[in-house]
Amino acid sequence: MSGSARQVLRNGMIVDGSEGEPYLADLAIRGDRIEAIGDVPAESGDVDVDCTGRLLMPGFVDAHSHGDGKVFDPDVQLALLRQGVTTLIGGQDGVSYAPGNGRYAAEYFAAINGPHPTYRGSRVSHLLTTYDHTTRINVAYLVPAGTVRHEVMGRSTATATAQEMGRMRYLITAGLRDGAVGLSSGLDYVPGLYSDTAELTALCEPVAAAGAVYVTHMRGGYEANSAAGVSEIATINRHSGVRTHISHFHAAADTLLPILAGLLNDGIETTFDAYPYTRGCTLLAMPLLPPELAIRPVDEILVELASPKTRAALRRDWFPLVDQKPSLGREWPTMITLGHIRAPEYAWAHGLTIAEGAVRAGVDVIDFALDVLLASQLEVNAIMAVRYARPVEELGRILSHEQHVGGSDGIFVGAHPHPRAHGTFARYLREFVREHNFYTWAVAVAHLATRPAEIFQLGQRGRLAPGQIADLIVVDPAAVADRATYEHPRALATGIDDVFVAGERVLRDGHLTEVLPGRGLRRVPIGR
Repeated sequence: MSGSARQVLRNGMIVDGSEGEPYLADLAIRGDRIEAIGDVPAESGDVDVDCTGRLLMPGFVDAHSHGDGKVFDPDVQLALLRQGVTTLIGGQDGVSYAPGNGRYAAEYFAAINGPHPTYRGSRVSHLLTTYDHTTRINVAYLVPAGTVRHEVMGRSTATATAQEMGRMRYLITAGLRDGAVGLSSGLDYVPGLYSDTAELTALCEPVAAAGAVYVTHMRGGYEANSAAGVSEIATINRHSGVRTHISHFHAAADTLLPILAGLLNDGIETTFDAYPYTRGCTLLAMPLLPPELAIRPVDEILVELASPKTRAALRRDWFPLVDQKPSLGREWPTMITLGHIRAPEYAWAHGLTIAEGAVRAGVDVIDFALDVLLASQLEVNAIMAVRYARPVEELGRILSHEQHVGGSDGIFVGAHPHPRAHGTFARYLREFVREHNFYTWAVAVAHLATRPAEIFQLGQRGRLAPGQIADLIVVDPAAVADRATYEHPRALATGIDDVFVAGERVLRDGHLTEVLPGRGLRRVPIGR
């Protein structure tokens, strides 16, 4: 709002981030800050917002988002704001645009992050500038370790030399100085797959020195393999001293919770994010192509996929291994649903499983999957079903853990995306607060706003108090709900119709306003 006019949110229940009981009060905003909370006397020129019967909360922080390139799209902003999300943490899974020219991310992660419409730089600072007052959402950024490795070593699968290690550490240090909130790795993707524990430990040393956080898509596929991935995280923590955070940590509660307890008992500072769905989403090429092929340039991979000889070899040597993967097994054609397909001639297959698409195309499942990848230049993402869909009671045990924070792993690329992009944060409130009481409203704010703001050092955000930046949401506790489903994944959430970012009202009565107060958030070190 221009000028010095004060906005006063009247008669709301304040959920301030302290985990104390909500209380009835007014909240005054002047400029980009909260001016006062309490009984706020009227002033001439006040703009009042009636919040009777609604909750006032700090804006939610999505601790794991792939909105790096899509956040400029008003439809994506609307989907996020209707869930109460005001800040994204990008640069996830070790692959994104900076440092460098962004070409590797644009090629390899095109089906995850999409293209960035304006980034033309080489540094993290250049990327963060692209988010300043160009969107309604704040974006913080993790230096992606895979992008750094590719910048220094290209597509090499070798162990980094001392000189290469020094160059990678330099790029990470520069990114942190530019305002990045930490370092991310994606150890099931390439080239992160080829980074060994010693390399990752060395890369985390400058992160630890800066007091920032190491965020990892850990090695080995999660679920039954979680112990091995967590063991590597513990080693990195012990030898570098870095704070650690596990991305989209999904496993059986009886597996996951004892692992976390062991880490904490050993004095290893670890947090994690997990979303309230059982299915995942990833690049179709990741489970269906061998790493030694996936590391190669796209044009070379496409030549191989077009070769009958290579296809015969994949059918003979690789797909039997796919059949043996614990997460998929022989049922993989029925467990993989196509979310994004670049090739227009396969647009009819969005929302179909590989098995359903193969029947319609009149070919077997292996040829259909490879045909879609070839026609789309590998730009395909897929929703991955699981053998065991955890009931809400089990998810609640995981999501209510004190080290958990909210993360959607939201991917906005595709005609038929995973519903988590449009529903995660409203689903937390509907299912885990209102319906099943795993959270109180106050505890939900700790998980979805306060704690992630602290982990990623987002400055004066994540709480409602005088002097804090006025990123806040107005929530109808009886109406807030996710509507996105696997069948209709783009349906908007309900019950959050008014949202403020840096004191500007970006959502009014459920509709976007014209202001663009979002920023590329630079890390504010702990203690400042």
